[in-house]
Amino acid sequence: MPESGEIAELRAALLWLRRASGLPLAFGGLLTGPRQFRISEQSGNNTLSMQGLAITSGNGIGGKAVALARPIALTDYSTSRVISHEYDAAAAGEGVRAVLAVPVVVHHRVRGVLYGGLRDSLPLGDRTLTAAVGAAQELGQRLAVRDEANRLLAAYQQPTAADPAAWEEVREAHTELRALAARVADPLLQQEILAACGRLATASSGGAKGRPVNKMVPPTTTPSPREVDVLACVATGATNAVAGERLGLRPETVKSYLRSAMRKLGARTRLEAVVAARRAGLLP
Repeated sequence: MPESGEIAELRAALLWLRRASGLPLAFGGLLTGPRQFRISEQSGNNTLSMQGLAITSGNGIGGKAVALARPIALTDYSTSRVISHEYDAAAAGEGVRAVLAVPVVVHHRVRGVLYGGLRDSLPLGDRTLTAAVGAAQELGQRLAVRDEANRLLAAYQQPTAADPAAWEEVREAHTELRALAARVADPLLQQEILAACGRLATASSGGAKGRPVNKMVPPTTTPSPREVDVLACVATGATNAVAGERLGLRPETVKSYLRSAMRKLGARTRLEAVVAARRAGLLP
């Protein structure tokens, strides 16, 4: 079943689709299995005739969009000969005539479908289809970010590594999580990611068996969250250019953040800054 955060992302995508396309009706759902999804969210609807409707891959316009993994648009749903008509009653209940369905693709796999509709039989132009495709792509990117964040949280929420190689994996995960946090729209998931980062950062202070205990030495001034992001990248050996790619920053901006962090930590080199940040419990 989709998570509550995924449903919130879907709801936001439907609102964006309506605003960008000008369509009065948008609805959709995320796959609950390899071949089925339910219409769980609607925007601009007058009835609940489609709420909870189970769509099977290949059936109707949405099921066909899933099966073909491409957008489909119809001028008149009820008379179309290119789709099956298992869901005509539900569509008629809402008065849907012209309709489009766009698959939401994540990592080359369909994860859901966004629909947009009119209550008149009119052609849906390129502008409308482009807006719908854009909404589906944006939702796909957001779901991909959530997937990666959840994967890292599940793998590294309780770091217990005792050997140096395993701790390097923990540090890499910490860096990836901090970079992801800036891209997550869901504030609750972002908070969870940053909390996990905090646990990873303090774990090296004695939380893992066999790990040398670092004495917590508070810096003169605590680096900002973005400066810690840069330090986390630097700690993995990343250059300014690579750190910029990970964080969506220009190399010059990375350099500026790094200089500021070094000044606050009383460090003269990148290595000294990383060591000081670890002693301060800012990095694992």
